[in-house]
Amino acid sequence: MQVFYATQFVLPLPPGHRFPMGKYQLLRDRLVAELPAVQLMQAEPATDGELALVHTPAYVQAISDGSVDPLILREIGFPWSPAMAERARRSVGATVAACRAAFRDGVAGNIAGGTHHASADRGGGFCVFNDAAVAARLMQAEHGRRGRALQVAVIDLDVHQGNGTARIFRDDPTVFTLSMHGQKNFPFRKERSDLDVDLPDGCRDDEYLQALEQALDELGRRADPGLVFYLAGADPHEGDRLGRLKLSWDGLEARDRRVFDWAWQRGLPLAFAMAGGYGNRMEDTVQAQVNTFGVAVQHWRRWQNRHR
Repeated sequence: MQVFYATQFVLPLPPGHRFPMGKYQLLRDRLVAELPAVQLMQAEPATDGELALVHTPAYVQAISDGSVDPLILREIGFPWSPAMAERARRSVGATVAACRAAFRDGVAGNIAGGTHHASADRGGGFCVFNDAAVAARLMQAEHGRRGRALQVAVIDLDVHQGNGTARIFRDDPTVFTLSMHGQKNFPFRKERSDLDVDLPDGCRDDEYLQALEQALDELGRRADPGLVFYLAGADPHEGDRLGRLKLSWDGLEARDRRVFDWAWQRGLPLAFAMAGGYGNRMEDTVQAQVNTFGVAVQHWRRWQNRHR
């Protein structure tokens, strides 16, 4: 199973910064050690033209040359540097590459990505460019050239609402946005997705999984996608310092299985990204992500057996 990374582009952060930048290299190391079926591949950067499918040229240029408005930088939460701009481009490029691999192999992933707070002209919440949105538009353009209209579904199970993605695809019938998130969590001013599922603080496995089943059923009734993006945030875990939900390890893994099964049953290629994860122990975030990759590999193998 092909998985794309940009972990060599480390974003320099000041001491005490709350974003756990080290989790990506830890995840990569765990995948190498524990999941030999994962084929790790370096991501190429998204081009200006690819980013402009979603983002305004002025915003792309400002991120590229460092002229971005300080207020927008404050919303993003990262200081600007050439490494910040390069990493943001490669995070998008990794999701683009995962989509192309998913069309070939059924399932593919991005070690990072899931930058769902970024909208057309600004970033926010540790998100610079919106990788799923750019990849969706690019896949639509590529498939449109072959005479087919591609419908896309974004299944966003990060604990925070995908407000940037919702804003980008607002009133767009070709992309269905589903976001399951903490009702009282960031962002405090939500956008309207095609389907929003607001969860109470302290939500546990049974309640969460029942809500997910209902959401996937509704997605299946309302949309007919040809590609699925899955944002597999680790932050609904009970050990996450920003999550406020109470999913166990088993609950998170059951969540992943339901999403992968939903796509498998419909024969839909699925590209997934890790999105958020801010465990009190970084090792807990990485473990949740390793578990997601384990489920993904199982479904990738099912795809390989189907096409033998």
